[in-house]
Amino acid sequence: MGFLLTDEQRDFGRSLDAMLAAADTPAVIRARAAGDDAPGRALWERLAEAGVFALAVPEAYEGVGPLPVETAVAFEQLGRHAVPGPLAETVAAAALLTALAEAGAEAPAKRFLPELATGRTVATLCVPHCAAYAPDADAADVILVVSQDRLLLAPGHEEVRESVDPARRLARPVPGGEVLAAGPAVVEAAAQARRWAALATAAQCLGLGRALLDRTVAYTKQRTQFGVPVGSFQAVKHRLADVLIGLEFARPLLHGAALTMTDADVAAAKATAGEAGYAAARAALQLHGAIGYTEELDLSLWLRKARPLRDAWGTPAECRAAVLDAQVLDAQDG
Repeated sequence: MGFLLTDEQRDFGRSLDAMLAAADTPAVIRARAAGDDAPGRALWERLAEAGVFALAVPEAYEGVGPLPVETAVAFEQLGRHAVPGPLAETVAAAALLTALAEAGAEAPAKRFLPELATGRTVATLCVPHCAAYAPDADAADVILVVSQDRLLLAPGHEEVRESVDPARRLARPVPGGEVLAAGPAVVEAAAQARRWAALATAAQCLGLGRALLDRTVAYTKQRTQFGVPVGSFQAVKHRLADVLIGLEFARPLLHGAALTMTDADVAAAKATAGEAGYAAARAALQLHGAIGYTEELDLSLWLRKARPLRDAWGTPAECRAAVLDAQVLDAQDG
């Protein structure tokens, strides 16, 4: 199994990095936190033009996918630049609708997939075994809910809750709504959606962690103590090296999971990337000192995403349990 990206995949990641670097995502995050979704929607449209959401949509529905590896590449850059919005949820919704279409329920796919691929529609998703709340439902045009073996189009949302991340909100979908599909295929499609959401979130964790590490390294080179940069101290070097090792160990797991898309591989990648990103945030906060707590510093926008992303679509404990369950099943089969 190969874990190295192709030149084309690396170029795609670099192009997204350049686009997002010029997009002033801190301003987009602060606008979203203040209740203004216009800048975030404009950025969403630019991401759609770059093909990000088309990666999870088959060509028959105006997409270019499904391409899990390219999706992981894209979402690492989205995490690196802390892009807000129901990103993983939109990709998961596309995966769910695609799985239903493959099982013969094409009507929901024809209705929603072209809109998702082109960025005209923003979706969020609520599925069993994850949460009773739909992330960023207040910014979504479509709220899909899996209830037992039924896929529902929720008529709206209620009970909006704030997150540690100022640009992220959780809302409970209004019960009921239009039934888009029903039957065992919905259960299988929901499992596929969870895999895609976990993969995309793991990639975001990896990108977020790398951004925090880069910012912290730059800061420790500038901040001085006893007449020398604090980055020259052995304790600081070792702390940053530990963060780097954690992130680099997570990268091949992420790419391997994107290649296989098995529950166990995706869960392993999610647990490892989530913990690595969170460790990067803790190190960044400690090594920046008191300045790391200030909301005026853009760093805080990255710091406050680390834990919600770590726990979204599978906490580390849940993911490790999934890996262990898969190993037990393999042993029994063997």
